[in-house]
Amino acid sequence: MPSNNQRSRSGRSRRMVNEINVVPYIDVMLVLLVIFMVTAPMLPPGSVDLPTAGRSNTRTDAYLEVQVREGGELRVRTVNTGESQSIEIRRSELAATVESMRSSPEMPVAISADKSLPYETVMDVLGELQRMNVRTALMVKPAG
Repeated sequence: MPSNNQRSRSGRSRRMVNEINVVPYIDVMLVLLVIFMVTAPMLPPGSVDLPTAGRSNTRTDAYLEVQVREGGELRVRTVNTGESQSIEIRRSELAATVESMRSSPEMPVAISADKSLPYETVMDVLGELQRMNVRTALMVKPAG
């Protein structure tokens, strides 16, 4: 006797279908794509709220400031060390002055410069301090 899979009552043979019809899935995906394309322009653009630098009540660590003035003059001063020192120096005295004014080898040095100076002058001072293996930073004018 033939099995149900092989013959029907009319006498024709039937086979099992091993394929999946993917046309309905493609239709669903196209509908989802259209919905996404219509709603995406309506979404508000993402914005990132960056933190602002405000004034703090805590005292900053002590550091040494090298001021590069108009004409290439240098002034070195201590900041937040308790006793403020300020010395005008020549460029050739920079390394010795920084070493003598730093209270510890970890004390950072900040460079502030006149905006009318060529940037090359500031980079020369920065390069000399970095050759001394001093932790350096550039000071900027705070906004507002």
